[in-house]
Amino acid sequence: MNLKNKYWLFISVFVVMISLVACGSDESDETIVFAAPEWQSIDFHNAVAQIIAEEGYGYKTDLLPGSSPATLQGLRNGEIDVYMETWIENFKAQYEAGIEEGDIVELSTNFDDNDQGLYVPTYMIEGDEERGIEPMAPDLQSVADLEEYWELFEDPEHPDLGRIYGALPGWEADNIMKEMYEAYGLEETYNYFQPGSEAALNTSLITAYDNGDPWVGYNWEPTWIIGLYDMTLLEDEKEFFVSQPVTVSVHESFMDRAPDLVEFLEQYETSSEITSEALGYMEENDADEWEAAEWFLTEYEELWTEWVPEDVAEAVKAAL
Repeated sequence: MNLKNKYWLFISVFVVMISLVACGSDESDETIVFAAPEWQSIDFHNAVAQIIAEEGYGYKTDLLPGSSPATLQGLRNGEIDVYMETWIENFKAQYEAGIEEGDIVELSTNFDDNDQGLYVPTYMIEGDEERGIEPMAPDLQSVADLEEYWELFEDPEHPDLGRIYGALPGWEADNIMKEMYEAYGLEETYNYFQPGSEAALNTSLITAYDNGDPWVGYNWEPTWIIGLYDMTLLEDEKEFFVSQPVTVSVHESFMDRAPDLVEFLEQYETSSEITSEALGYMEENDADEWEAAEWFLTEYEELWTEWVPEDVAEAVKAAL
């Protein structure tokens, strides 16, 4: 190879190397990892934020699945960048430790009009004249009252006990439910039954509801099932579950790595009602979280366009 050809080969390699370095420093090559614990509403909010991050800001995104305690730990150690629904009361000690030690930064409150705990079909208390259902437990108002009505909720596998449908194994809510179960002395009259999945929990409720049968178990709002079925949340005098701010939280390194997304997520605010509406859309239209996110971005354009600069909003709308 003559000197001239060597020179041009060197220039070509040098240009390619400079291009690779430049591309590597471009923020659009940054992959933003979202927490994906196993509940439907966070899937929806993840999809909304991912579409905006990808189409509006040019970032790549990914999901890291796991239980709620595992994904919170992932947020603390930096494996996860963004947690779109941090139910902080469900793992209060760990969350507050993450805030105090600087691992977690709380950016906004996604929504704070939510409930969770033990629910029963409202027809059990009030009856349902249209369905010919008489009140079965007219004085059932609180978790403490369940002891009196255990026979209504007979466990088919343990007929000498009632059955309470608990939260899913691995959810922090499951630990809280077990504490509630013991604190109210329900182990004497009830079996705490753990469904293997959210679908199994919902199927048990729907089957009982459609048949007009008794049912008591864990659920929460926002969720499509509470939106579509008339359920009553039992009072919890010991306050194991309280309405809480559900926050958007990030790992501290995210603040410098993606400051434009930080500004967007600082403005991110919805409501339990909007979230339940989106989940209802998914259920009634057999849609996934991405289709629900597109529905939200179309139906609530006036809301989300306030979260981002105009050029970002236009890019997202063009992609839709």
